[in-house]
Amino acid sequence: MYKLSEFYIDGAWQAPAPGAATTEIVNPATEAVIGTLALGTVVDVNRAVSAARAAFPSWSSTSREERLALLARIVRCYEARIDDIATAIHEEIGAPMWLCKTRQAPLGLMMLESAIAALKEMEFERKIGRAEVVSEPIGVAALITPWNWPAGAIMGKVAYALAAGCTVVLKPSELAPLDARIIAEVMHDAGVPAGVFNMIYGLGPDVGAALSAHHDVDVISLTGSTRAGTAVAAAAANSVKRVLLELGGKSPNVILDDADLKAAVTDGVISCMINSGQTCVAPTRMLVPRHLHDEAAAIAAAVADSLKVGDPMQDDSKVGSVANRAQFEKVQRMIGIGIEEGAQVVAGGIGRPVGIDKGYFVRPTIFANVSNEAVIAREEVFGPVLTMIPYDGEAQAIDIANDTEYGLAAYVWSKDAARARRVAGKLRAGTVRINGASADYAAPFGGYKRSGNGRELGTYGLAEYLEHKSVTA
Repeated sequence: MYKLSEFYIDGAWQAPAPGAATTEIVNPATEAVIGTLALGTVVDVNRAVSAARAAFPSWSSTSREERLALLARIVRCYEARIDDIATAIHEEIGAPMWLCKTRQAPLGLMMLESAIAALKEMEFERKIGRAEVVSEPIGVAALITPWNWPAGAIMGKVAYALAAGCTVVLKPSELAPLDARIIAEVMHDAGVPAGVFNMIYGLGPDVGAALSAHHDVDVISLTGSTRAGTAVAAAAANSVKRVLLELGGKSPNVILDDADLKAAVTDGVISCMINSGQTCVAPTRMLVPRHLHDEAAAIAAAVADSLKVGDPMQDDSKVGSVANRAQFEKVQRMIGIGIEEGAQVVAGGIGRPVGIDKGYFVRPTIFANVSNEAVIAREEVFGPVLTMIPYDGEAQAIDIANDTEYGLAAYVWSKDAARARRVAGKLRAGTVRINGASADYAAPFGGYKRSGNGRELGTYGLAEYLEHKSVTA
């Protein structure tokens, strides 16, 4: 049993303020309680922010070389604990162990390496007109991270804030606390100066709200739901701090009529189902030409049915559990809504997979012949659920793709590279991937519309933690 009863504040593990509540840590694949977690309060927030504020003058004045040296030490310490981080993520969110070892834990390392590359490239002083423009650390950064890709989300914020010269208060998800504990130990072992990195656990309405409103926090970055993002933005408004939000998505996957249909549909289904569908950029709306729809639906159903759902410790389990009971219940409810709306279920459906009676496992579900007006086509499910939407002509495909309140990611498939790029240019999304291209962590990441504000990764992401001063003489 894990007992996470301390927070990392000012370079040491410290007990929470008296009277702190606790919550259970549950393994979603077994529904077993595997530990307890202390939850912070406003008192703990104040202590952590005060430590970060006190450490800021010294840390913000360090050189690029000093920060690069620290990040290099963090990389070495992270590499030494990467197997522990993978195991922690497996236990806390029910992801298959193979996924945790090959994607989840290594993503944190990729974020570190991306931050190092951005720091090497960033221009902190440059001449514009008659002015010398100096980019300086903005101050104390409060970082709120989600449970779905926890290590990657943590390092994608922490590493960049430290690279910029900011000090940090991290609030990881209370639903994924185990890997965060190890990452805090990594920071300590790497010799991060006291107060430069701080971590407290807590609930969004308590710790998250207090960080958002705190007048000694200069920038707050959240990855989470659009609902959580609007709450953070509202709480931050009175202090006029910078707010960075990476929020929900309902990403279109536009398969054009000249695409390799089998390759496009197969990739689209697997990309949607990876991590049990709990990925903000998942291509959850597959747009296919109407005359190819039935063929595409048959391909999609066959792929979904081939994905074994089960024990995350087994290498042949391609889909683990969803991360918690609330998410399981939401996904089941959304599948039920899709059925009530009259969408055609070609794979999956309500309930656990056959032979599984415990754990928050969901059947990979494909809905075909879905209208873009349907609830399941408009609301983020965040589970292994794909909607297939037929269209008539390229122009209508673009209209349907953009007919969403979200704009985080989009996907295009075509054998004609010029056509694919032309369509990509018309999609209102922060990231567009063509023909199954992988993400580039040197490029900016973020959303249009209700998918958020600001950018992460690369020099664009680093710049979000900087203020820009013009000096003329």
